[in-house]
Amino acid sequence: MKQLILFIQKEFAHVFRDRKSLLMLFGLPITQIVLFGFALSNEVKNTKIVIADYSKSEASAELIRRIEASNYFETEKGLSNASEIEASFREGKIHQAIVFPASFYNDLSHTGKAAIQVISDASDPNLATTLNGYISSVVRDYTVEINKNTHLPYTIVPEVRMLYNPELRGAPNFVPGVMSLILMLVCVMMTSISIVREKELGTMEVLLVSPFKPLMVIISKAIPYLILSIINVISILLLSVYLLDVTIKGSVFLLMAESILFIFTALSLGILISTRTASQQAAMMISLMGMMLPTLLFTGFMFPIENMPLPLQVVSNIVPSRWYYAIVKDVMIKGLGFSAVWKETLILLGMTLFFLAISLKNFKIRLA
Repeated sequence: MKQLILFIQKEFAHVFRDRKSLLMLFGLPITQIVLFGFALSNEVKNTKIVIADYSKSEASAELIRRIEASNYFETEKGLSNASEIEASFREGKIHQAIVFPASFYNDLSHTGKAAIQVISDASDPNLATTLNGYISSVVRDYTVEINKNTHLPYTIVPEVRMLYNPELRGAPNFVPGVMSLILMLVCVMMTSISIVREKELGTMEVLLVSPFKPLMVIISKAIPYLILSIINVISILLLSVYLLDVTIKGSVFLLMAESILFIFTALSLGILISTRTASQQAAMMISLMGMMLPTLLFTGFMFPIENMPLPLQVVSNIVPSRWYYAIVKDVMIKGLGFSAVWKETLILLGMTLFFLAISLKNFKIRLA
């Protein structure tokens, strides 16, 4: 244990002597969380919604047909009451619900004015705004058409309700994304470089002929970055709460536990990269380019995954940051508990064990 503590102290000394490492560890998260003030949005297609028709009238059926005919929406069946709709929102199965009240046809035919309720998941404000625009456009076109055949002008008013983020602020969407990006880049890159550095300097052989086991070498390299990454998570959350006014609606303990699990996943991936590379430059390029682009493209906070072709949606499943991003949104923004994120947690845990097993095997083969 004394040897392990000494090696951890040595690694901390390496980090604090290297100003570039310090800038990467602490400057990048703060810069990203302050400057990343908006997220990109694209055209949305095939987004899952649910339609509850309590009116059961010809008018509501026609409007529903028009909504389903659009390639913007993919209608989920079998939800008929408020509790089922709310449960689907909490589980992330749907992004929007459209409710036709029982009085829809009566109001439209007698007063010429009827309302439908549009409920959107605004934890992704760009997606919610886009979906509301699509629904409003479909309703507006239908209203114009029925007014051509009548002397009494009809008006259908969508009553929009935003869940989780009623003000449609960008911060609740990009904070989880920035957390995923920062932890993935910092943990993977710093860990991979630190181990490869020992190979380049020729000190890895010295470590291996010492009584210090290879597993302890890996642990001593990973622990400093684990501690520093936890500090990064805390700093990002503090900036989010006090600077960006993003409230942590769920359990802080659960959020930190999931963040630590994701840090372990990223560290194990960094160790895996270090066992397959021979230079710091190669490790940095693989870590930076190989991790940043998948995180930006396949996490879901910049580009909706539902928009992508099916092969790319399948590829996104192997990107660890996608699952962590979903966890942070559910816990931090929606206020859900472990029951809502246990699947994502098991996936990250499985990835961590897989990366560690392959890393240890490669480490022993390369350095035997």
